[in-house]
Amino acid sequence: MPEIIARKYFVDLLFRQSYAVLFANFVIPWPVAFVFRHAVPWSWSAVWIVAMYGLTTCRVLHSRRYFAQAKRDVSLRPQHWGWLAAVLSWLSSLLWGVLGWIGFATGDPQLQAFTCVVLTGLVCGAVPSLSAFPAAYAGSLIAMLAPITLQCLLTSGEVYTTYLFFLACLAGVNLYYSRVTWRTLHETIRLRLENVDLVRRLEQERDRAQAADQAKSRFLAAASHDLRQPIHALGLFVAGLASLAERGAVAADKARDLATRLATVIGNLSGLLNGLLDISRLDAGVVAVTRETVSVERLFADLSDEFSANARARNLRWRARPGQFWIDTDPVLLKRMLDNLLSNAIRYTEQGSVLLGCRRRKHSLEIQIFDTGPGIASEHRDQIFEEFVQLHNAERDRSQGLGLGLAIVRHTARLLGHDIRVTSVEGRGSMFSVKVPLVAAPALAQPHTVAAAQADSLGILIIDDERTVLDALRQLLEVWGHRVYAGASVREACDEHGKAAENGPAAVHLILSDFRLSGMNGLEAIHRARGYLNAVVPAIIITGDTSSACLEETAASHFRVLQKPLDAGLLRDSLKACLESRRVG
Repeated sequence: MPEIIARKYFVDLLFRQSYAVLFANFVIPWPVAFVFRHAVPWSWSAVWIVAMYGLTTCRVLHSRRYFAQAKRDVSLRPQHWGWLAAVLSWLSSLLWGVLGWIGFATGDPQLQAFTCVVLTGLVCGAVPSLSAFPAAYAGSLIAMLAPITLQCLLTSGEVYTTYLFFLACLAGVNLYYSRVTWRTLHETIRLRLENVDLVRRLEQERDRAQAADQAKSRFLAAASHDLRQPIHALGLFVAGLASLAERGAVAADKARDLATRLATVIGNLSGLLNGLLDISRLDAGVVAVTRETVSVERLFADLSDEFSANARARNLRWRARPGQFWIDTDPVLLKRMLDNLLSNAIRYTEQGSVLLGCRRRKHSLEIQIFDTGPGIASEHRDQIFEEFVQLHNAERDRSQGLGLGLAIVRHTARLLGHDIRVTSVEGRGSMFSVKVPLVAAPALAQPHTVAAAQADSLGILIIDDERTVLDALRQLLEVWGHRVYAGASVREACDEHGKAAENGPAAVHLILSDFRLSGMNGLEAIHRARGYLNAVVPAIIITGDTSSACLEETAASHFRVLQKPLDAGLLRDSLKACLESRRVG
């Protein structure tokens, strides 16, 4: 595309700068005819002038047609117009060449000198006019000088030899300056195109920055509202629980009901914060991508196990159509994208079916999710990937999600380099797809096995300088049957472990540490705890810090990171993973 634009600039210059030559073709023929009035018949001069005017008029009309069409037709072929202009220029120059032939054929020294002056002026004057299209100038120079050169070669004498030398110098110098002019024009056009491209990119960056600023404002406003709601409900539930306790013992059914409601509110709050953190991590570029060869059949089986029951619970038909394909991707991040897409498909489909399938597209595989939901209007298809946008949840019902799933899908797809496509018909359903690269099947595909985690007891060292959090975490882990050695600092936690070790075996299988601690961070605390234990014990960072510095440091440490508020189910899964790694080790 830039090459085509550059050619158009050159052809534009050819037409614009040739107007001076065209003007000369209208004016100069008359004094030339007057000077040659005794050398050639007047009828010959008249024919020559008519031919010159006819060609010049064609060149003017050709130029006007070019500019008129250039305004309307973006697919204009500039080279085609340039070559037509060059041919017309050659014919016009050939007419001037005929003048040279006649002038030297007469043998009159005055006419010969006059002819040389006219042709020299035309050859030199055409340099800035025709050099934008080198073929046009080179052909015109040859057409003007070839007849007079031939006449000099056919006639012997020192004068004609001198003229030949003069003509050779004239041609060489003007061809040189034509090349210099062309290079100058080429550099000017290159700089102009670079400036145009730079301005275009600056405008795009400006528009992108303005859009990002507006999106950030909307994002913060929506996040503030959605964060206030569960915190507000949480405060009311706690106040209600306190009021019940003031009246005496709280009945078990009321305590259970309040606990369930509190768990729901905390789950909503945790989901929102985790979603915001996921977007923050993806934007900060600290999410590590681990690509591997993934079986589509295995991936679809896992997704079917996870979502088929949810679909049946909503009286929807669930269908999965896998294929014997292998893809190159990060299985965790890709599954998370598909989880969000399938959750939305099931959540917003009232009746009908949800289909998970795939289609081969040359060297890629398009994983497709079809639903028979309400569909998405074309003007909203880009908007749905923005944070907190829920087209079919105007009431902001928390059971319908938080509006962050598709935003996470967009950020994750950008990180993985996977293309997302959306097609939809309002009232009939939608199709979301993710395109991933295909790879050859591994030589020996290992069977997918998952060891069942058992409720074994772990020895856990906890470091957190927030006493309330420390006590709550200790109590939860002890209820789960683990042995806990907790402290607000490394020294305090190690001292508690030392006291327990005096009374018998006190193995430590896992270290849980907050990231922000008094006088150090969690990475240093883990290092010191490992030094005390004299063992490289697995560790998990638990933090509420979402700053880019914290995200980068924890990502570089390769420790598992859990974000506050901590989901109990996620913590249990992390402990199971630790247990499995201990068994394998």
